[in-house]
Amino acid sequence: MGTYNVRASEIVQDWYVVDAEGQILGRLASEIASVLKGKRKATYSTHLDVGDHVVVVNAEKVRVTGRKRDEKIYFRHSLYPGGHKLTRFRDVQADKPEEIIRLAVKGMLPKNKLGRAMIKKLKIYAGPEHPHVAQAPRPLPSTGLRS
Repeated sequence: MGTYNVRASEIVQDWYVVDAEGQILGRLASEIASVLKGKRKATYSTHLDVGDHVVVVNAEKVRVTGRKRDEKIYFRHSLYPGGHKLTRFRDVQADKPEEIIRLAVKGMLPKNKLGRAMIKKLKIYAGPEHPHVAQAPRPLPSTGLRS
């Protein structure tokens, strides 16, 4: 018997909802990245996008430990001389709380075409409401995360 390789036509992608209220950012991001990659599935394959869609609600209520709220810095650069921007965690959380989770998860995904396709399956909302009712999302299976 040979090794089983999943075909692109056999991939089934589910939808999951994660409530970020009171969750610690890094632990939440690693669980989400695992689901987006598809590592929880028996059909996991490193060269195919077999992961599921994830909807995150209450992104504005995510927690960080220690003094990260005041000391964590996000760095961007425009690729022009002197074009660097530094932003504190608390400022990003006040302005764009969705960006905090997106950047944390993006850093845990592959840095190639596959990773860019995986991050597109992540939908993040600051409040408790989301428009993804038609896909019938459900909580993450067998994790320590609250849904």
